[in-house]
Amino acid sequence: MQECKNAIIISAPSGAGKTTLVNHLLKKIPDLSFSVSACSRPRRENEMHGKDYYFLSPDAFRNSIDAGDFIEWEEVYAGILYGTLKSEVQRIREAGKIPVFDVDVAGGLNLKKYFGHDALAVFIQPPSLEVLETRLRKRRTDSEESLRKRIGKAAYEMTYAARFDVVIDNDSLDEAVKELFDLVSTFITGSTSH
Repeated sequence: MQECKNAIIISAPSGAGKTTLVNHLLKKIPDLSFSVSACSRPRRENEMHGKDYYFLSPDAFRNSIDAGDFIEWEEVYAGILYGTLKSEVQRIREAGKIPVFDVDVAGGLNLKKYFGHDALAVFIQPPSLEVLETRLRKRRTDSEESLRKRIGKAAYEMTYAARFDVVIDNDSLDEAVKELFDLVSTFITGSTSH
């Protein structure tokens, strides 16, 4: 059996709905497997190590960078590092699955550069910055200062949408779910048939 090199990259500003869309995608396409990112931020109450993220101390994260353990990594906020471990992609491929990455915009572009034509890079766009702010406020996970930083970062990240293979407007969840499913199904089928 030939090893599948495909990868699905889903990126968006925080609060645009990428995780919800990724969860729908994973339920509908059994060949896909979620790639768990590593981060150096503290674990939130509802998060599980190894399921939501690999939670590493800042020192452990930097040691992993020095050891060359990451495909890509970045300092998303001051002192807060996120990255994609090579071992995670290897784990998914050894299980015969295609990795799905739920990452921020810079991480998505780095992964696209790494995987090239073997990846489908999708940008999830919120209807507007106002809607995005409302969604983030409903989460109640951020302070006002943190919220302002996220909104500013989102406005900046939206300028990178054209660098992705496809942009999906997440105005209607049902329509966005269907569009993403169709795109990914076509990509996987087309990539595995040659």
